[in-house]
Amino acid sequence: MPLISIIVPVYDVQAYLHDCLGSVLDQDFKDFEIVAVDDRSPDHSPAMLDELAEREPRLKVLHLERNVGLGPARNAGLEVATGEYVHFLDSDDLLAPGALGVIAEKLEQSGWPEMLLLDHARSFWWGKVQQNIRADVLEDLSGEVFTAHEHPELFELLHVAWNKVCRRDFLEREELSFPPGYYEDTPWTYKAVLTARSIAALPYVCVYYRQRRYGSILGTRSRRHFEAFDQWQRVFDFLDSRPDLDEWRHILSERMAGHYLTVLRKSHRIANEDRPEFFRRASEHLVRYGSPDLSNPERRSEAVLHRLLYQGDPRLFHLLKQASRAKGRAAVAARRGAVRGRHLRTRAKTAVKLAEYRRLLHAPLWDDVVVYASLWNRTIGGNPKAVYDAMQEVAPHLHGVWIIREDARNQVPPGIDYVVPGMRRYWQLMARAKYFVNDVNFPTELVKRTGQVHVQTQHGTPLKHMGTDLMAHPAAANGMDFRKLLHRSDRWDYNVSANRYSTLVWERAFPSEFTTLESGYPRNDRLVNATADDVRAAREELGLPGGRTAVLFAPTHRDWDRHFVLRVDLPRLAKDLGDDFVLLMRTHYFYDATPELRELQDRGLVLDVSRHADVEQLMLASDLLVTDYSSIMFDYANLCRPIVVYAPDWDTYREVRGVYFDLLAEPPGAVATTQEQLAHVLVEREGERPPATVRLAEFRRRFCEFDDGHAAERVARTVFLGEPALPLVPADERPVAPRPDEVDLSGVQQHPPHATAPRVASAGGPTESVPPPGAREGEETEAAAEAAIDEEPTDH
Repeated sequence: MPLISIIVPVYDVQAYLHDCLGSVLDQDFKDFEIVAVDDRSPDHSPAMLDELAEREPRLKVLHLERNVGLGPARNAGLEVATGEYVHFLDSDDLLAPGALGVIAEKLEQSGWPEMLLLDHARSFWWGKVQQNIRADVLEDLSGEVFTAHEHPELFELLHVAWNKVCRRDFLEREELSFPPGYYEDTPWTYKAVLTARSIAALPYVCVYYRQRRYGSILGTRSRRHFEAFDQWQRVFDFLDSRPDLDEWRHILSERMAGHYLTVLRKSHRIANEDRPEFFRRASEHLVRYGSPDLSNPERRSEAVLHRLLYQGDPRLFHLLKQASRAKGRAAVAARRGAVRGRHLRTRAKTAVKLAEYRRLLHAPLWDDVVVYASLWNRTIGGNPKAVYDAMQEVAPHLHGVWIIREDARNQVPPGIDYVVPGMRRYWQLMARAKYFVNDVNFPTELVKRTGQVHVQTQHGTPLKHMGTDLMAHPAAANGMDFRKLLHRSDRWDYNVSANRYSTLVWERAFPSEFTTLESGYPRNDRLVNATADDVRAAREELGLPGGRTAVLFAPTHRDWDRHFVLRVDLPRLAKDLGDDFVLLMRTHYFYDATPELRELQDRGLVLDVSRHADVEQLMLASDLLVTDYSSIMFDYANLCRPIVVYAPDWDTYREVRGVYFDLLAEPPGAVATTQEQLAHVLVEREGERPPATVRLAEFRRRFCEFDDGHAAERVARTVFLGEPALPLVPADERPVAPRPDEVDLSGVQQHPPHATAPRVASAGGPTESVPPPGAREGEETEAAAEAAIDEEPTDH
């Protein structure tokens, strides 16, 4: 029998589940068991529990046949728990480090009481941690064992289950179980506190109570908040059955009034049309169970509200509305003051166009127009381009228009409709198009209209910290405005994911209410479905004949480097590799053209493919990949070709940027941390032999989970046609593109290095003059004087 059973009900918490269970399993104190109750969770949580249970014998997993809700799920866990004590931990909260050891010590010191009260702190999604405001109560009571009769101030603590550890035989003796419905903690808590014969208090933060931005039951608008009346009815029915506890009726009626006022204060819980009914029923409950006490001067203002609620006085609504408006005005004033000091000149330049844009927001939507953008309007490519191509087959009746920067117009292939930011038609599209597809974000000024649909495709599987996770890394965040970041991510209706790992990262790093599309990355369809002809064409374009091993060298950017920095002596590396190898150097798109690489290319030492418009083409042409921390490794793994991680500054990168897993412990192949090691790995072809091949297979299984060659069609049909998602092709049935050494490359001629320039299609004329369907003739006759719009990146 373990000392403590920790019961964790699980429902739709995949982004937080590992953190929650990890906070328990990582405790120094080991005399515990976890009973995780899968309440028929619709996400990956059930599989995550089973996978962890295979490795962790202290974890018991109970899968319920149907969804029963939080209270009954806890009851189910209690039935199989074997610990002497029981703690109920919500699956998005955390145990503080060392908490179980301190709890066990306090239980023993207190003579094994029936209940131990725990302190907690609120952990907000933006990183703030706030101490329990009534921690003083626990501190005052920490030196004794007592009952509620001796210390009625206990009722000022949160009436929740997770701040209590209870003897299991006590719960069985009092037949304490949780009812169904919202606010299920209410009757359980008051019954437990009133009937416990010995209570101790622990003034130590044991639980971090996560304050989620979205997803909390108490943050949703629903008539289910009316279930509070059923829960309080249960409390007073219990008192009716126990005349010896009648002295508590007055205190509990005050607590009930406070609860009802809290619900009425929170406009996001009860719809406006339902508030009068809630008010009426709350007043009826107070009349039935007792009037407020106005004698305590410290609580006089709250008691006045209780009295108004008790009397059914409509002035209560007026007071609550006034308080809400005052709070709202203060918040707006603070935001306006912050904005006033920033970008005033920029916003003045765009004021005219923004005014026109706002006028267009009232015009009907163009239901047959899709706006695409990629990498801050730098290119026509990536996941959005793959979706665009699929749409030509799946939904050709929808017209696609690309947003492209002025300096990138020469990259637009013939026949593709595009517009430059700031043009009059640009603002028309922003206001009236129904669909938006992007792999970063559209400008902050864009207003998400009712009926518009935003698809966020992302532009890579994240190794480095993203979104709000960057709050812990100010050097990497570099002044990012997280409020604006979340404003933009709040517009997402769909977010594309390539694997379950990414799903969990995106949901945690961007706490917004989007629907995850576990479709695979559309751009990787091309890698999965590539044929020998595709590989040969890729080699021919770059002038890479057979007999030479093409190494695609693709390092990522460093947040602390304004310009590209070579972290390898390329002339020396080229000499060490010899003529059997050719280096294709691909710098990150954040960096401008590098004269140093141009000079090395002129010397015949590398091929600079940094400005090549088609990275998938480069991957197909290469024999292996060398990268550091770039997300290209996750895409490249689809090819089953060797990957070498060159990580000369891993410790620095990990500390400054933050990472989600230890790449050097779980690499996709061979690892080198010095140039000497890199040359050795390449020359000896270690990436083609175990253990590198075993690591690559595991890496591919984990990170190419949904890349089955049909991702683009899956997104197109799901989002634009409303069809069910195409089933995933099993991993062992997916094709693998042939390697270059498996393709007939006879006849491929090697180009001189200086001839291997960026291969981009020329523009097919000023297609931005073509108005979208539904536009009036002559609308596109003016260009904006300025296109100064805020386009902060997704992750800086």
